[in-house]
Amino acid sequence: MLAGIGLAGLAAATAVSPTDARAAASQDWSPFVLVTGLLLIGLVADDDGLFAAAGHQLARMSKSGGVLFLGATAMIAVVTAVLNLDTSVAFLTPVLVYTARSRGGGEAPLLYGCLLLSNAGSLFLPGSNLTNLIVLGHFRLTGAAFFSHMWAPALAALVVTALVVMAVEHRALRVTTGELTPPVWPRLGLGLLAVAAATVLVLVLRSPALPVAVVGIVAIGIRLSTGEDQPRHVADVLGVPLLVGLFGVAVALGTLGRVWSGPATLLSHLGVWGTAGVAAGCSVLVNNLPAASLLAARIPDHPFALLIGLNLGPNLFVTGSLAWMLWLRAARTAGAYPSIIRASRIGVVAVPLSMAAALGVLVTTGVR
Repeated sequence: MLAGIGLAGLAAATAVSPTDARAAASQDWSPFVLVTGLLLIGLVADDDGLFAAAGHQLARMSKSGGVLFLGATAMIAVVTAVLNLDTSVAFLTPVLVYTARSRGGGEAPLLYGCLLLSNAGSLFLPGSNLTNLIVLGHFRLTGAAFFSHMWAPALAALVVTALVVMAVEHRALRVTTGELTPPVWPRLGLGLLAVAAATVLVLVLRSPALPVAVVGIVAIGIRLSTGEDQPRHVADVLGVPLLVGLFGVAVALGTLGRVWSGPATLLSHLGVWGTAGVAAGCSVLVNNLPAASLLAARIPDHPFALLIGLNLGPNLFVTGSLAWMLWLRAARTAGAYPSIIRASRIGVVAVPLSMAAALGVLVTTGVR
């Protein structure tokens, strides 16, 4: 259904203003290509057991639920920063569910934490969230330059979100265990090389989408050629109809933002806090990717504050980001059935607090 809506929006945008539609598509295509490459790399890394091994090692090292959660927070942050929040929720959700079950503890903190912390941790690098690339399409920043601006606000958002999840799910974190699960060793090879290559490309290049996509395509191509993976499984992981639909809606709203000055005029009258608030609201209304395309169709006055709203606002409700859909699907494959209402209740507390923390740090460091 979403694919049909996206294609209809793309056709309508092209009919209304071909020039603006081309400009919107030019701004939006790169993030979608990048996330495709990162999902493919994540799939290869998952096939090599890198994520499962990390989860088992985390369980072995953590006798208390609190220590386990803090370790999981660090793991989610690293995977999100390097391989994108969509990769994080798609592959870490089952791992964390199994990790919690292997210790005999409640899975809720790690299950809900995976989603909320992935969104919160998506401010570290440009490739951590597609919205980063859409908004910063007007600027020429390397991954290292982006990190220098945003590492402190991102860390503040991550820490506050983690504290909220721990407070809400504190009962499940009381479980302790003296038993150690048997060690699980990953296969060190293609997956690790692909992750390392993607990390370097995202940090060094201003436009890493195509090189990262090539790495992902080559890596998964090798797996397909040896029969270690199947085309249907790859297609399921990518969720092509969902990506196509979101791309079409993003281009349509990006076109709207170019032919209509309303969003740009609104943002021009807002400061850092107001910009983030509008972005958070729009992300819930239309999803953060189309919202980014709409609000950044013209150069925004406060791009980093805009990103804080677009990246943290989706924790409020399932409509906020693609990560919610991938998270729900990944959880169900692991036999977990998370509650959207429960996740939103945690988000309603976490979002204003994490946004305030991130924006406070942003203002304090002089970044706008």
